[in-house]
Amino acid sequence: MRVIITEHAKKRLRDFRQERITITDIQLAASQIPGNIPAATRFRGFSARSGRNFDLVAKDISTGRLVITIIGK
Repeated sequence: MRVIITEHAKKRLRDFRQERITITDIQLAASQIPGNIPAATRFRGFSARSGRNFDLVAKDISTGRLVITIIGK
């Protein structure tokens, strides 16, 4: 499945709470979510390779899985 990361989510990666979370971490997390996501939904409990925990908000669109934002812990 194709994972599309919004500019908003990429911008949030520069914030303190999301530091050490990479684009690769987000793509892996989003691709691990099973099934279809028809509406924007928050998924909790992902871990970046750096050890930083995060949540993400995603939904499925016709061209793939859209990651709307990232919430670092």
